[in-house]
Order: sequence, then structure tokens, then C-alpha cells
Amino acid sequence: MASTDQAVVCEGLVRRYGERRALDGIDLTLKRGQTLVVFGPNGAGKTTLLRVIATLLRANEGSVSVLGNDLRKNGREARSEIGFLGHSSLCYADLTARENLTYHARLHGIADPDERIERLLIETGLESRGDERVAGYSRGMVQRLAICRAVLHEPELLLLDEPRSNLDPAAIDQVEALIGAASGRSRVIASHDPAGGLEEADLVLGLRAGSPVMLAPAGELTAEQIGELYR
Repeated sequence: MASTDQAVVCEGLVRRYGERRALDGIDLTLKRGQTLVVFGPNGAGKTTLLRVIATLLRANEGSVSVLGNDLRKNGREARSEIGFLGHSSLCYADLTARENLTYHARLHGIADPDERIERLLIETGLESRGDERVAGYSRGMVQRLAICRAVLHEPELLLLDEPRSNLDPAAIDQVEALIGAASGRSRVIASHDPAGGLEEADLVLGLRAGSPVMLAPAGELTAEQIGELYR
């Protein structure tokens, strides 16, 4: 992996769906260990941005690098350092939690993953239900399992799309060490919570119809200013 103090760099990033620009000229730099929180109404481009950084979508124009890896040239290297938590859990309903995590460990080439899997199940309060099929899980349990999957390979960068949705306060506390600031990881978070998102952000990006209308250190913004994006 390339040596750099920059977690994510976007330069002139454009992503189109047909004629519509879902992202239109995104320029930003996120340093290692920092958190970027992305705000904006539904359809603003938040999820598209996360999916481009995750290498799940390609930019039509501009460039993106992750931990020093240009995604057009070294996407595979970057992908191994990314943990992605989207709206879909990417877990199979007919498998148990342990079977799901074992499968994803194989995809990431993790040798002898059993201890890591057991520790994650314990940390998220799923250890007693780990041998049950995911089809019988509540939405909160599925979200906790998806978090286990996202951090299983101990990625440097977390891409989190509304990561605390469906979680009660106790569960939020349980996953803090894995996906919160306490994890020490670089993070890009899509959020609809101006106050909560601002509290954990180092850098804030505001999107409207794919265009960046706000980019500033969190300390220079208020929740009220961010709330204007939704009006």
C-alpha cells in the first residue's frame, strides 16, 4: 500500500447516471484518522459518493485516491483497506451469523478467522445468536452483523451510510469501538443528523443535487447551518 497521510482525495469527481450528474465536481482531502461527514437531502449524492470511494462505482470524470492508491490504477489494493457499510447488509439470510462472517473472511483471505469472528460477535452482543439463521434476526441484529462484516478484515478506512440506523441506544454503545471515533480509523459517514454528525466530524461536506455547496472543518459550522441543506 502506498505511504501517505491522506485517507481520501477527490479531484474534480463527476459521476453520471445517463445525463444526470449524481456527483458534480467534488474536490476534497481527508487526512488519515479523520472523519468526513456528508450531509444532504435524499438524492443529493451521499450514497453515490460512498460507492465511488468504495470502488463499487467508477467516476466518469476526475480522480479518487484512497490511502495513496489511485482507484483507476490500484482499485484492488485500495479495496482491501476499505470497510463498507451500506443500506444492504451484504449478509445471506439463509446462513447463520458465523457462517456469513466465515464466508466474508475467506473473500478477504483472512487465515484462521475464528477468534476474530467470535470476538466481534461478543462485542456486538450476537454471540448467543451466532448459530441462528440471519432470516430470523431483527433489523437491529442484522445491522450489528453488517458492522461485524464491515470491520472483519480490520480496514484502514470505513465508509458508513447511516451506520446507526435500526440500532437502539444500547446497541449504539456496543458498536462504538468498531465504527465510532474510538475505532481510530479514517471514516466517511453519510448522515441526516446535523447535530450528531457534526459532533463526530472533522470535516463536513454538504451536497445538494450532486453539487458540493458546503465544505468546511466541523468547528466552523453549526447544526443550524447544516440544517439549511434540507430546506
